[in-house]
Amino acid sequence: MRVIEVRNPRNGKLDYALRPLEGYDLKEEVARLRKGQLRWQSSPLEHRIEVMQRWAESFSNHKEAVLESLILDTGRKSESILEVNLMSQTILRWCQLVKSIFKNQDDKTSNIPSIYIKQQVQPYPLVGVISPWNFPLLLACIDTIPAILAGCSVLVKPSEITPRFLEPLMASIREIPELADVLSFVPGDGITGSEMIPMVDLLCFTGSVSTGKSIYMACARNFIPCFLELGGKDPALVFEGANLEHAASSILWGSIVNNGQSCLSIERVYVQKNIETAFLDILKRKMEKVKIAYPNMEDGQIGPIIAEKQVSIIQEQLDDALAKGAKIISGWSACEHLGGGWFIKPTLLTGVNHQMKIMQEESFGPLIPVMSFDSEEGAISLANETQFGLSAAIFHQNWEKAYRIGMQIEAGAISINECALTALVHEGEKQAFKMSGIGGTRMGPAAIRRFLRQKAFLINKSENPSPWWFP
Repeated sequence: MRVIEVRNPRNGKLDYALRPLEGYDLKEEVARLRKGQLRWQSSPLEHRIEVMQRWAESFSNHKEAVLESLILDTGRKSESILEVNLMSQTILRWCQLVKSIFKNQDDKTSNIPSIYIKQQVQPYPLVGVISPWNFPLLLACIDTIPAILAGCSVLVKPSEITPRFLEPLMASIREIPELADVLSFVPGDGITGSEMIPMVDLLCFTGSVSTGKSIYMACARNFIPCFLELGGKDPALVFEGANLEHAASSILWGSIVNNGQSCLSIERVYVQKNIETAFLDILKRKMEKVKIAYPNMEDGQIGPIIAEKQVSIIQEQLDDALAKGAKIISGWSACEHLGGGWFIKPTLLTGVNHQMKIMQEESFGPLIPVMSFDSEEGAISLANETQFGLSAAIFHQNWEKAYRIGMQIEAGAISINECALTALVHEGEKQAFKMSGIGGTRMGPAAIRRFLRQKAFLINKSENPSPWWFP
C-alpha cells in the first residue's frame, strides 16, 4: 500500500504519514455509504436534524484534538481556533436553514384541468467532496453539511497536504452511528480523487483552476453534475472621499489574513490617483505593525506558507514584478526559509501594471500590489481585466454610488466599504463568475437545493377519455 509523507509547514519535517484509501477499499467504502443513504433519505427531516445536532455536541468533545491537528497541519493558530470554534455553530445554522426546504407543497392543477401535479425533491444518493489545504476543516465541511441534511451520503477527500485533522474528526462522527453510515472523510491524494469521480453522483471541488478544469472534464465524461469553487484575483477599488483609515485597515485584513492563503483574498488594489500617496502612507504604517509568527506562533499574526509548492509561485510573481519596474515600499522581496518553514512578510508594491503576473495570476500569499486610476470607468475596466470573478470590494463615501459601480463589476460577491464579507456573512447567495468556478451558490437555503433533484408526479384523476388518445 502507498504511503504519503506529510510536511510540517513550520519546520519542514516529514513528521506524519497517511495511507490513501483507493482501489478495492475505496469501492467498499462507497458501497457502505450508498447502503446507508437509502435509510437516511427515507428518515424524517426532524431525525436528520437531531442526528446533526448530536454531531455538533460530539464535535465539541473532540474540539481540542481537532485544533491541535489543524495547527500542526497549517502552522498557524488564530485561524485554526476560528475554524474549530465555528464548526458546531455552522452545523446548527444549517439545521435551521434546511427546515425551509422541505415544507410540504400542496397539490396543484396543470393547464389540463384533469391532470394534477405533486412535487417532490429527491437527494443525489452519493456526493463527493474534494477540499483544499488553506482552511482544511471549514472547506471540507462547507458543502458536506448541507448535502448531509439534504439526505445524501457524502464522501470527503481533504487535501493530502493537511490531513492530520481527519482522525479526530472521524472520531466525532463514529460516536453518532446514524451519521457514520452516511458520512466519511478519507485520506488520499489526486489518485484517490480521480478514482472517486466515477463512483459518486455529484462532485464538489474547491481548489485551483488547473485542477478544477481536469475535474470538470472528468465529471463530464461520467455525466455527473459538479460544483467548482476555484481561484480568485479579487480587486479592491478605493475612491476619493472614502475613509482611508477604514479602507486601509479592511484591505490589509482582506489581503493578508491566513497569510493571503484564501481564494477571496484581496489581491489587487486600485486607488484613485489623487489619493494614492495618502492611502499608501496609511497602509504602509498599518502593515509595519503586522509581524511574522516566528519563531513562535504567538510572536505575530502571519504564519508560514502552508504548501511548499506555493513558495515558487509567490517568488516568481515578485521577481517578475520587480524586473518590470515595480517597487516594494514595505515587506520582503523574497520568501525566507526560517527554522525549516517558509515565511514572507506582508509586501506592499507600487509601480505595477497588468503586464505583470502579480496583477493577473492568483498569488495565494500576502502580496498587496497597488495601482492608481483616473476615473470611475477606468477603475471598472481594470477590475474586470481578469479571468477571475469571485469577489470584489469597493470603498466609497456614498454606498449607493458604490452599489452602482459594483453592478458593473464581473464578480459574484461585492463587499461595499469592507472586504471579503462573504467569509463572514453567510446569507448572501452568490456564485463564482468567469474562471472562478461554476455551479450553484454555497450560501443560504439555495446551497441545500443544489443536492436535490425535482421530481413531479402527474396524476390523471379523470375517468374520461383523454382528448389526445387515438379514437
